[in-house]
Amino acid sequence: MADLDVGDLAPQFDLPRDGGGSLSLAAFTGKPVVLYFYPQDDTTSCTAEAISFSQLKPEFEKAGAVVIGLSPDSAKKHDKFKSKYSLAIDLAADEERKVIEAYHLWVEKTMYGRNYMGVERATFLIGTDGRIAKVWRKVRVKGHAEEVLDAVRAL
Repeated sequence: MADLDVGDLAPQFDLPRDGGGSLSLAAFTGKPVVLYFYPQDDTTSCTAEAISFSQLKPEFEKAGAVVIGLSPDSAKKHDKFKSKYSLAIDLAADEERKVIEAYHLWVEKTMYGRNYMGVERATFLIGTDGRIAKVWRKVRVKGHAEEVLDAVRAL
């Protein structure tokens, strides 16, 4: 299975979201979409990433872009996470990992010498044409949201 790359059509999705209802990629046709995948709500790096995207949400909106965080956590867990940290971004719940797998991000990871399957932290910038404009893999959280914002502005 080849990784998704720049120029590929972004796999569509329609998933439950925080606060009820659902989020679909099709709903944002014509707008740049920042789709970032993270392993788990309320863990150190995932929280830092969500907070930095939330703080920059007005800047993303000014640039015409939408930011969506996606993890295998439930919508209910997303609600708690959002409320605990006053997050401003939309969170999609992919409990069955269908979208995570469509983006090839369900990968073998190693921690403390133990191998396990988990979500690779990655961000996809999807252009107004529904194609992938930029991909960040194995993301380091510090400064990442700013780098993504610069890429959105450059579209």
